[in-house]
Amino acid sequence: MRQTLPSSVDVLLVGLGPVGATAANLLGRYGVRTLVVEKSPDIFMAPRAIVLDNEALRILQMAGLEEGSFETQAIAKVQMRSPIFGNYACANTSGPLDGHPRLVTFYQPDLERTLRARLTAYPDVQVALGAELIGIREDAQGVHVDVRMADGQVETVWTRFLVGADGASSFVRRHAGLIFQGKTFEQDWLIVDAQNVPDPIDHVEFMCDPRRPTPHMPAPGNRQRWEFKLQPGETREEMEKPESIRKLLAPWCKPEDISIERTAVYRFHARIVDRFSRGRIFLVGDAAHITPPFAGQGLVAGLRDVANLCWKLAWVVQGRASATILDTYDIERRPHAKSIIELALFMGSLVMPANRLKAFGIHGLMWMMQLIPSARAMFEELRIKPKNQFGRGLFVRGRSRSRLVRGGLLPQGLVRQSIGAPVQKSDDAIGQQLTLIGFGCDPVKLLSLQLRGEWLSAGGTLLQLRHRGQSGCGENSWEDLTDALVPGAAPVGWVAVVRPDRTVLHDGPMEKVDAVVSEALAVLGAAVTAGHIQSAVLEVPR
Repeated sequence: MRQTLPSSVDVLLVGLGPVGATAANLLGRYGVRTLVVEKSPDIFMAPRAIVLDNEALRILQMAGLEEGSFETQAIAKVQMRSPIFGNYACANTSGPLDGHPRLVTFYQPDLERTLRARLTAYPDVQVALGAELIGIREDAQGVHVDVRMADGQVETVWTRFLVGADGASSFVRRHAGLIFQGKTFEQDWLIVDAQNVPDPIDHVEFMCDPRRPTPHMPAPGNRQRWEFKLQPGETREEMEKPESIRKLLAPWCKPEDISIERTAVYRFHARIVDRFSRGRIFLVGDAAHITPPFAGQGLVAGLRDVANLCWKLAWVVQGRASATILDTYDIERRPHAKSIIELALFMGSLVMPANRLKAFGIHGLMWMMQLIPSARAMFEELRIKPKNQFGRGLFVRGRSRSRLVRGGLLPQGLVRQSIGAPVQKSDDAIGQQLTLIGFGCDPVKLLSLQLRGEWLSAGGTLLQLRHRGQSGCGENSWEDLTDALVPGAAPVGWVAVVRPDRTVLHDGPMEKVDAVVSEALAVLGAAVTAGHIQSAVLEVPR
């Protein structure tokens, strides 16, 4: 039967890759009427992205994916090796951070299949496969979108907001007139994905030989990936031949004994748009930025985009916040995405120096830096990775006496409601709402009745986090079993407003809870009583 599209939706999402599918799940969880248009009728079965970090896994948790819903392989270390200096740098990626492994590899078709399957649980989300966006017309109230269906018929849908998750050649980006700044590397690389390789490795290694730089890593399903930099004069056709593949893989295995899933020659890109949005049109993932693969942050950056954007869209379409909060998507996300691209370019300079002389200088300097404990820790402890922390945006500026950082992420720990009750990750206990958290205290006790009503009307909820052993009861009272939150993040007697994307919006002592809530509501553009608006600090650009 032919699928019929709705005449209007709140959000029309273009693209159902891993970033688009995560966005669709988030919008579904927030109860937003969403239509997803995807040109391809099927999942692309060849592996592409391969690395996720703890932040990405936490965002997938926010999107409803529990641990084990798709297969991952934890990576203990990332090793940089030089033919001259040996192992000249090593990043420790073992152990958990915020409830997830610091670094994992995965099989992209498996993740996409899982994300798509979850969409059937959301009645507000409709997916049109084999449908292509062919026209966009904007007006003051929304966007009229022309969609060519699989049978060739064209339907028009009106949407309040249009989100382009349609990849590096984004139709949405071209229509919006957003400039894709940056460069494409001149070097070609051959990627080889294989299964059933004998003696699999358990870490990521970068063979930084200027003659043939080669990143190499394992993946679930007894898979391994190699990326080989092509030398001058080597062509795509020549290097994809079986005999060329056999020669390249000879140091690791006999190619006839393994199963090669994919070979492809491609070039790396480092590009970012001049703005992540224009009017009612927003870009996420590769449509907004392309990151070289050396830092393993390409897909992760796209997941950060949708975690930041989707709750803001939900709060606006549901009348819980002013549309001005949408301006903060670009303000918050673009600087961080740019810093991640710069990190990937730096990592690329370590992996692929242009010649032996540069390799000697770069790798020798890195080797010498490992002799200095503070310099070694920068790489070993991943301090070179930019924090997902905002300098400007949708939060109240300033610092408090807690360890919380406004514009930064709330840590995640393990919590339970009572002795013997199931243990959960704290994000699952917090849920999908804007949350007022009391650390070792109940925020309801001092919050004025009027402000409580305004808070609930703005989509807020109230929650108490108890320190280990502290008594308490109620469905919104949780005991912190790990000290990650109480007192790890904030002392007893503290309150904080936390956004649905786990960013700290405001915080302060319990006795100032009315001021904290009223100022948070003002930042959102929500209705605030005249008595409290006087002290509000507005951080939304006009």
